[in-house]
Amino acid sequence: MNVAVIIAGGSGTRMGQDIPKQFINVYDKPVLIYTLEGFQKHPKIDAIEVVCIDGWHDIVWAYAKQFNIDKLKWIVSGGKTGQESIRNGVYNLEGKCSPDDVIIIHDGIRPLVDATVLSDVIIKCEQYGNAVTSLPYNEQIFIVDDEISTVKYIPRETLRRVSTPQAYKFEKLDWAYHEAFEKGIGIYGSSYTNTMMVELGERLYFAAGSDKNIKLTTKDDLEMFKAYLKADRDNWLK
Repeated sequence: MNVAVIIAGGSGTRMGQDIPKQFINVYDKPVLIYTLEGFQKHPKIDAIEVVCIDGWHDIVWAYAKQFNIDKLKWIVSGGKTGQESIRNGVYNLEGKCSPDDVIIIHDGIRPLVDATVLSDVIIKCEQYGNAVTSLPYNEQIFIVDDEISTVKYIPRETLRRVSTPQAYKFEKLDWAYHEAFEKGIGIYGSSYTNTMMVELGERLYFAAGSDKNIKLTTKDDLEMFKAYLKADRDNWLK
């Protein structure tokens, strides 16, 4: 079984709106529903779990019914941090998932997940035990020396940008969250599942990514998302 865990537990203060950004309507549809539709339509996704901010559970169920998201099986309350929210989602799957089930973790505010990216994440996870969406880094990265200058750079060929979706076998993922929270490893600050896994000594495997897979953090991101929805790709582009 392949289960998508969609993280929608944040309040989205940086967007500066009155409601959490995952529930902002874009062309008469909430952002979260765009995200869920990508998983609903994918033939390799068997079930969906949403980790949701408290007070919005019933609204998510209502939206799922309205937009025919019938793969949605569970809604779980989020935590105080992103890592606590993911942990809550993983723990809820105990007794529901088998050790080799593939768990795909994805941000609810990344509504443009590509089907080919999702497929590759699942395939690579089945092959290696985990997979993280990644892209080459195309800009030059310099290390700050004294706040106004630098004398050292990191070769961009050695870098990859990693985001969600990312996938893990359930047994390893469940072990990792118990281990991390018991020992306080990889759960603070901006930590996510991928960084936590590395801190626990795990090797991660790269899967395909897409520049279109933007995270809606600011109002400018929202405008970019709207532009993508309205864009028509030229037929001559391969």
